[in-house]
Amino acid sequence: MLNYRQLHYFWVVARTGSIVRASEQLNLTPQTISGQITLLEQTFGTELFRRAGRQLELTEMGRQALPYAEQMFQLGDELEAMLRAQPDTQQIALRVGVADVVPKSIVYRLVAPSMELPTPVRITCREDKLERLLADLAIQRLDLVISDSPMPPHLDIKGYSQKLGECGISFFATRALIQQHGSDFPQCLQGAPLLIPGPETVVRSRLLRWFGDLQIHPRIVGEFDDSALMQAFGQSGSGVFIAPSVIAEEVCKQYNVHLIGQTDAVAESFYAISVERKVSHPGILAITEGARRELFTGQAIDHPATDIRDQGRSHTR
Repeated sequence: MLNYRQLHYFWVVARTGSIVRASEQLNLTPQTISGQITLLEQTFGTELFRRAGRQLELTEMGRQALPYAEQMFQLGDELEAMLRAQPDTQQIALRVGVADVVPKSIVYRLVAPSMELPTPVRITCREDKLERLLADLAIQRLDLVISDSPMPPHLDIKGYSQKLGECGISFFATRALIQQHGSDFPQCLQGAPLLIPGPETVVRSRLLRWFGDLQIHPRIVGEFDDSALMQAFGQSGSGVFIAPSVIAEEVCKQYNVHLIGQTDAVAESFYAISVERKVSHPGILAITEGARRELFTGQAIDHPATDIRDQGRSHTR
């Protein structure tokens, strides 16, 4: 059976980098900590640390064990805080997993309504690959997962997908790039440098199919799993990039770029995945209702016209 005190000593040593510093933090002798970690290693028949000169470094097994220990003691801290909280300061815990392909601006706008509830909400957001998030959802480490796709049918995990909404995509570029390639959307994308989402996103295949249907061949110069990183490259003038149309105005202001055009033929969808068919968590209800009432209203966004041949009003359906 796992000895949690020994595991705690392992965790503190891994975080501080040495038994001496851990002993100062725990107010124990180095010999006590060293002996307890040795017992932990003997229990499971594997080394967690190895000597590197005067320093300790984690073994491969130690590196694998550390994230589990971190989650366990983080949950312990949250449990202690909850139990110590006074009745008039109780908070609703909302643990949200975010698939790493979902744009951060969309995540914020989806989650924001839960922070306006009469009862204070403490939000914990965790970003990861969808399958790992769903595994944590299944064992109730998460209350909700936000993704660009519904629950994959091949996973043997109990979960229910609610479609929060969908919207078309918009294309953005710097002023210099638009002046170089023109603003006759979508023909201006022919041969233009393009930054696209990574292969794990749903929108990527839809985007490439749309280009094929139009017989337009941009020059792909970058692929990004992280939409914020793609937008940063776009801001530097590396290429044209896309974002959901519902945040078009925000993207233009934040990254100092211009809207070239928009299409509803390529849609991005967003889902809330939970273990409940009928959601009862007030934070999740606020997210789903807010998405349908405020974020995904079906209204197209027109960016104010600029002096670059009115490229902000170029659209295609």
